[in-house]
Amino acid sequence: MNEAEIRKYAGLMKELGLTGLEFTEGERVVRLERSAPLPAGEAVYSVPVAEQAPSPAAPQDGSSVRSPIVGVFYAAPAENAAPYVTIGDAVKKGQTLCIIEAMKLMNEITAEEDGVIAEICVTNGQVVEYGTELFRLRR
Repeated sequence: MNEAEIRKYAGLMKELGLTGLEFTEGERVVRLERSAPLPAGEAVYSVPVAEQAPSPAAPQDGSSVRSPIVGVFYAAPAENAAPYVTIGDAVKKGQTLCIIEAMKLMNEITAEEDGVIAEICVTNGQVVEYGTELFRLRR
């Protein structure tokens, strides 16, 4: 594999918003990885778990959408694409709300009931744990 081919694959990864790509060429396995870029104006910081305030409960007239897996939260299907949902959007049962990337697989997270997006509780590119609250819906 030459440099031009590597650059071609790297460009494809950026265009599609991929953080990793692996393929086999003969007996060789080639793996390219890159970190996900942050949206413009978004800062990186960490807060020790002990200092984080507990998240408030879901609204009385609504529900909470939680992560079923550990992975990276993506609000849109591609880096420069519009997000699946925004605050105030009406959603139907089965509608895709986001993607969680786990082990290089993109898992669509769908609404379990009809409602309106009241809050988006995580940021794009954030690592989420099992049970992390992703969205709050109101009826």
